[in-house]
Amino acid sequence: MSGPILRVLRDDWADADVPLPSYETTGAAGADIRANLKPEDRDAGLVLAPGARALVPTGLRLEIPEGFEVQIRARSGLAFKNGIGLPNAPGTIDADYRGPLGVLLVNWGAEPFTVVHGERIAQMIVAPVVQAQFDLVEELGETVRGAGGFGSTGRG
Repeated sequence: MSGPILRVLRDDWADADVPLPSYETTGAAGADIRANLKPEDRDAGLVLAPGARALVPTGLRLEIPEGFEVQIRARSGLAFKNGIGLPNAPGTIDADYRGPLGVLLVNWGAEPFTVVHGERIAQMIVAPVVQAQFDLVEELGETVRGAGGFGSTGRG
């Protein structure tokens, strides 16, 4: 398999025993990202109360090749079993960003959820980017659908 190469840097405080993002199966589209909690939070974990949000550190920074982005998406198991998701899903990391990679999690479940140090918390998708040109015009071309939106094509 060949694809773009993402250069990864660990923050100085990060636990080097936490694995880098990885594809868990040969057919996986997303590489799992793990929580790499600050040293003072590692033993207790990070508790997300119902309805709460938190920026969970990964201890990583990325160098994404120009012409690509990284999308951060929820892990379906955490969403289904615990109501843990991403309020801005998918989150986008642009190729020119070099800051810390944090994952914004939200607890939509009914019970508190503890993010454990080293736990897989999200997945990253590497995707090509196309930048458009925007031209101001006097009118738009006609289509069968026209201006119909939000359910205009029916249900099911």
